[in-house]
Amino acid sequence: MSNHDSNLPEVTENDLFPNPGVPAHTPRPTDVDPKAEKRAERQVAMFFVASLVFAVLFIVSYFKLSVGDDWDTWLGFGASTVALGVTMGLALMCIGIGVIQWSRKLMTDVEVVDYRHAVASPEEDRAVAIAELEKGLAEAGIARRPLVRNTLLAALGGAGAMALVSFRDLGPSPWDVDDADKGEGLRHTLWKKGERIARDVVGTPILASELEIGDLVNAQPFSLLEVDEKTGQHKMHGGEVQVAKSKASLILLRMHPDDIKPGEGRENWDVNGIVAYSKICTHVGCPISLNERTTHHLLCPCHQSTFDLADSGKVVFGPAHRALPQLPIAVDAEGYLIAQSDFTEPVGPSYWEREKK
Repeated sequence: MSNHDSNLPEVTENDLFPNPGVPAHTPRPTDVDPKAEKRAERQVAMFFVASLVFAVLFIVSYFKLSVGDDWDTWLGFGASTVALGVTMGLALMCIGIGVIQWSRKLMTDVEVVDYRHAVASPEEDRAVAIAELEKGLAEAGIARRPLVRNTLLAALGGAGAMALVSFRDLGPSPWDVDDADKGEGLRHTLWKKGERIARDVVGTPILASELEIGDLVNAQPFSLLEVDEKTGQHKMHGGEVQVAKSKASLILLRMHPDDIKPGEGRENWDVNGIVAYSKICTHVGCPISLNERTTHHLLCPCHQSTFDLADSGKVVFGPAHRALPQLPIAVDAEGYLIAQSDFTEPVGPSYWEREKK
């Protein structure tokens, strides 16, 4: 003690707080009665099994209940929403209750004291920590209670399955779907063999003879804008139209046939100098329509990616790395432009199964 501390009063044992001590451990019924222990173990397992059942019901509800059905109302909410929310909530709640009951009735409840130590622990302390961890696992009974362990793992697997199923709603499936004619999934659009090409917004089919050299036309599949003669309403409507339009949007450009440099296998993809390409930039998906008439270059206004429509839509400038997908077109018996097929590659931003061109 330094000189300036010499006047401080001396601290005695009477000035310290008394050690409250640790109360004597009171055994629980499960600690002394094997029947009570087994009963508690079955109760915990029951909650984990119930969680798995609710997880299965969640998955069934996800695939069986469709949002928007006529009967899809319950207390002002959709039946699908209610079913998914209730089953997921109960599945997670049962896991929580099971773990709480496990810790209260089956895990060791003896109090221990662990003093803090320096941040940098010596190897001896690390070995002790590992030993304590192994001791804790042993006291938790995870190894000697296979019923609890296995049902817990099943319940956690069910919870993980719910999460995986829910990821399906993040966007359309990248894989092929049963009804490709509706343009479902990421691989398909509404374009198919014989589909007429229509002007965007107005929905009128396009005669090849109407287009002059230099004309640029925004187009859509005719079926997207088709009107039902009986009702006078479009056959497709709402979100269905927006999703289909976001993938099927098209750019038509007429140039002199001699200016076209057809790629391998694309010799018959144009109609007397009329070419068709996806309107969706392969960089981040912006709609593009800025045309340089003398060069046949199409410029994306977002990040200035530039594509050569006379040379298979190849990138000539900017951050895009892949050419614009080209739609093979032809004319029908009446002279209207039609698609020969769907796009031969997915449209839009970079895609994991597209080849760089």
